[in-house]
This record gives sequence, structure tokens and C-alpha cells, in this order.
Amino acid sequence: MTSSFWNGRRVFVTGHTGFMGGWLSERLVFLGAQVTGYALPAPTEPSFFEATSLWQRVPTATADIRDLERLTAIMASTRPEIVFHLAAQPLVRQAYAAPIETFSTNTMGTVNVLEAMRRAGGVAASVIVTTDKVYENHEWSWGYRESDPLGGREPYGVSKACAELAVEAYVRSYFLKDRAGPAMATVRAGNIIGGGDWAADRLIPDAVRAFSEGRPLLIRNPDAVRPWQHVLEPVTGMITLAERLVETPDSAAGSWNFGPEESDSRTVSWVADKLVDAWGQGAHWTSIDDRGPHEAKFLTLSSAKAKAELGWRPLWRAEEAIPLTAEWYRAFYEGANMTTFTEHQISSFVKGKNRGKQYSAKAAVQSRAVA
Repeated sequence: MTSSFWNGRRVFVTGHTGFMGGWLSERLVFLGAQVTGYALPAPTEPSFFEATSLWQRVPTATADIRDLERLTAIMASTRPEIVFHLAAQPLVRQAYAAPIETFSTNTMGTVNVLEAMRRAGGVAASVIVTTDKVYENHEWSWGYRESDPLGGREPYGVSKACAELAVEAYVRSYFLKDRAGPAMATVRAGNIIGGGDWAADRLIPDAVRAFSEGRPLLIRNPDAVRPWQHVLEPVTGMITLAERLVETPDSAAGSWNFGPEESDSRTVSWVADKLVDAWGQGAHWTSIDDRGPHEAKFLTLSSAKAKAELGWRPLWRAEEAIPLTAEWYRAFYEGANMTTFTEHQISSFVKGKNRGKQYSAKAAVQSRAVA
């Protein structure tokens, strides 16, 4: 990944008001890209988008990806060279409650992005972000590989698997013909953590809400195993992948996993314990009997392909990522300048170092006072 590649490059990001889309957009701005965002308003209050004042650095079209005509018009007018598609209904339990909305957003929304690129033209490369839940989950103890079958048994995972199939259809039917369309890749990331996520029914946001209000964190499935990683890990993978798609498209097209090291596939209870330690101030958690809809008990990814072919690998282990995540939220609740704080965490990540503890919330608050 090089700043010289991204400096001044026109980039279009759908879903930039969300958690991962926000971090991706911030990272691209950090590299000097000219980012245009297309999304609905931030899905939560607070949000990463508002907390970091990302709207000041990323021109925003507030619109729905299900609006094909508007999407095509905005894409044609901004003439992006690279498109990242992250806009989605991202919550498993919400998908159970609203399956039609989930399929229309995740599957047909992706089709609209593909069709808008086809109509607008001029896009050199595109990265479509789906999820680790696209795989037919057999509760295996080893990580799923890109060649494993797609499937699922719940609306969220299936809607994303359908999006993967739509990408494949467009590549084969349109984009490969005479090299007329963008080089295309899909990304399947593990459970991401990091500052700025306030979504419902997710472990870190639930913990932050509880701890900041002096309540215990209630956990539904303490023994469930997930591949935990800081959001900057897959974001870096996506940016590296897009760069490779432009430079050597044949070597980068297709599907890619970006997950943590196998030892960072941890139980929910392990992560909760680390959060409690990082937050302090009497934070604690307790398990509850939850008879909600089905959720997989065991899920891990193999990132061997990304390591071997892209030279990508995780930089922050879970033991580092969890305290850094807690520190971001503590800084926010103490009134820090979150643009500066977030840029510091990005800088630390780029340097391959954990310097979060050296940049305290107190220092961030002081930086806000003089900004």
C-alpha cells in the first residue's frame, strides 16, 4: 500500500456513514485519496461518522443504494476510478426481524452497485465487502477457505452469499467481455472491533453502553467462538487489494478472506473478560438465557491466500486490539477530539506499533481545547 498510488485518486465508498465504511474512508483520506461517500444517514447516535466529523472530509450523497437511478447519476458525475461497496443491513438478529429489507439491501443493493458501475463506466477496480457468514457453516474447527461452498441458514448470511453470486454473474456476463468493466473482488472479513461502533446486538457496543452507564454487560452466547480483529486489519486488506486490482487485475480478482491469526478466534467470554480489564471502574458481565434465533457457535477464517498472494497479515493481536478499542470509547466519552485520536490510532497501526497507551484520553481532550 503506497500513498503515491492513492494521492488524488478518485474513490467512491458506499456505506461510509457506517462503522467499517467510516474507518475505510478515514484511512483513504489519510492516504490522500479524493473520497466520495454514498449512504443513508449514520445508522446510530452516536456514530463514528459524526464523532470523527468525517463529513467534513468526505463529500456525501445521502441516498439509498436501492435507488438505482440516483446511484448511477452520482457515480457518473463523480467519475470514480475505484469503488468500495460496504452499504448493507449488517445485523444478524435484525435480518431475522426484517428479512425483506435485508435481502433488498444486501442482495439487490449490491446488484444496483454493479449495474451503476456498468452504466456509468470508467471504474478500474471494485471491492465488494460481504461477510465471513457467507460460508455453509459446519461448525468446523478449522478456518473456511475462499474455495469452500457458500450457503447459510439465516437471512443475513444468505443475503450476502447471494450478493457474492451476483458479483460472479456480472463479472462473467459483462465485466470480462473485452475488459470493458472493472476488475472485481469480494472480501469476507471476520468479526471486527474498534472504536465508533454503536450498533445493537454486538458485543463491543453492548459492552460500551453498559459500562458507560454502570450496568453489567449481558451476554447471550459466552461460549461462541468468533475470529476477532481490529477494523483496520480488513480495511488495510481491502485497500491493498484494490491497489493490486488496478495494477495486476488477474492476480487479485476473486474472493478474499481477511481474518485474524487462528489463535485470535476466541470465545465471547474471553473477549468480555479483556474488555472488563481494559475498562476498569467496576465493569463486569453476566450471561443470560437467551432463546433467540439461531447463531453459529463456531466460525473461523483462513487468510492463507491473502498472506501468500497479497503479503497481507494482521498487525494487532486481539490482546492489543481490545484495549485500544476500549481506549477509543473512553476518549470519546471524556470529550476528546476524536478526529485527532482516530488519526493517531491509524498512524500507530501504519507503523506496526501499539502506541495507544501513550496517547491518553486526557491528551486528546487537551488537543480538542486548542483545536
